Amino acid sequence: MSRKYFGTDGMRGRVNEGFMTPDVAMRVGLAAGRSFIRGDHVHRVVIGKDTRRSGYMYEPALAAGFVAAGMDVIMVGPMPTPAIAMLVKSLRADLGVMISASHNPHYDNGIKFFGPDGFKLSDEKELEIEHMVDNGVFDALVPSEELGRATRLEDASGRYVEFAKATVPNGLTFDGLKIVVDCANGAAYKVAPTVLWELGAEVISIGVSPNGFNINDKCGSTHPETMCEQVVAHGADLGIALDGDADRLILCDEHGQIVDGDQIMALITRNWHKRGVLRGGGLVTTVMSNLGLERLLTGEGLSLARTKVGDRYVVEHMRKTGMNVGGEQSGHIVLSDFATTGDGLVAALQVLTEIQQSDKPASEACRQFDPVPQLLKNVRYSGGDPLEAASVKASIETAEQALNGSGRLVIRKSGTEPLIRVMAEGDDEGKITALVDAICSEIEAAA
Repeated sequence: MSRKYFGTDGMRGRVNEGFMTPDVAMRVGLAAGRSFIRGDHVHRVVIGKDTRRSGYMYEPALAAGFVAAGMDVIMVGPMPTPAIAMLVKSLRADLGVMISASHNPHYDNGIKFFGPDGFKLSDEKELEIEHMVDNGVFDALVPSEELGRATRLEDASGRYVEFAKATVPNGLTFDGLKIVVDCANGAAYKVAPTVLWELGAEVISIGVSPNGFNINDKCGSTHPETMCEQVVAHGADLGIALDGDADRLILCDEHGQIVDGDQIMALITRNWHKRGVLRGGGLVTTVMSNLGLERLLTGEGLSLARTKVGDRYVVEHMRKTGMNVGGEQSGHIVLSDFATTGDGLVAALQVLTEIQQSDKPASEACRQFDPVPQLLKNVRYSGGDPLEAASVKASIETAEQALNGSGRLVIRKSGTEPLIRVMAEGDDEGKITALVDAICSEIEAAA
C-alpha cells in the first residue's frame, strides 16, 4: 500500500496546502484515537507542539478528533519532541503527538506520533491510520456520553527539566563552563537554558524569542554560524545548537569550529565503551555518516551498522540488536539508556559530561577523527522521477565505477521535501566534487 500522508518522520508539508489542513488533522486525530483505543480503561493522548503559529490551528483540530474518538487529551504546549515521548510513558498515555516540522521553516508543519512505549509508530501502524482517514473515519465517532475531554498539563516543562538533569552523573556539575545555547526560536527555548543553568553552567541563550514565524530562521542547528559567532565573541567553552523541535544537535568548540553528529556519536560511543556501558559492541547510524567514523570504530574493534536515512530506522535497528547508541550525521542522537527517540539536549549533556570529567577543551574532546572528504548536494524537482532517466542512471554508474571501492555514493529522495540528495565521499576530494556535480547536472536536466 502506498503512503499518502506519512513520510520518513510522520506527516509534514506546507501549512494549509495539500493534506496539511485542519480538516485532515481532525480526521487523523479521530483515526489515530480509534486505532489506539483498546479495552475499557480511560484512554489518554499527550499533544505537544513547537512554536510555529500554525500550531494553534493543528492542536485544537487534533484534539477535536481525539475527543470525538473517546480519548482524553492532555495538551502540554511548546515542548521538545523527546519530551513528548518521555511524557507518554510517564503519564501512562496510549499515544503521543508532536506538532512540528522539525528543522523546516515556519510555513511548514507536521504531525508525528509516539505509541504507548514512547517509540515512533511503525510503517504498518501509520498505514493503518492512513487507510482509516480516507475510509469511513467517521464510523469511529463515539456517542456523546463516551466523548473524551481536554486538559492542559501545567508542569510538563518541569518534568522534562528534571528528566534531562537525571541523565548527568550524580554530583557532577558544569561549574566553570560557559556555554552558548541556540534554541532555534523553537520548542526548547525555555527548557534547554534552564537545564544548563540548573547544572551550574554560565549560559548565554540565543534563539529564545519565538514569534511564531522565526523558528529555524538563521538560527539553530541548520544555521550554526550564529552559534559559532557567539561562542567566539563571548569566549565560551562550547556552543549547542538545537533545531525547532530539539531532537537534533550540532555543536561547536571554543574556536567556533563545527562538531557534527558523527563526531558526537564517536565521542559518546568510545566513552561509553571505556566505561563498560556500551551495548551491542558498536554504533547504529545511517548511510550518510562519514567513512572516517566507520574506520575509527572498526579500528578499535567496534562495529558500525548502517540503516536508511531517518532516526526511526536507526531506532528500529537498535531495538532489534540491543545496541544503545545510534544516530545521524545531521545531529539526531539516540541514547536508548535514556530516551526512545533523538534528544539534542540529552546528547549535549553527555558531551559536556565528558568535557568536564576529562578536563579537556571541546576542540580536543570532540575531534574524534578526521573526516573523509564528503560532499552532499540537493537537487529540487517538481514532478516525475528524475532518477529513472537513462542519462541519470548512466551518470551514477560512471561515478560508481570511478570510485571503485575507494569511496561511497549515496543518492536518495528526501522523505520530507521534493529534493534528491546526492552524496559522495572518498579520499580524493577533487574526484568527489566532479562526480557529484556531474550527477546533479544530469538530474537537473531530467527534472
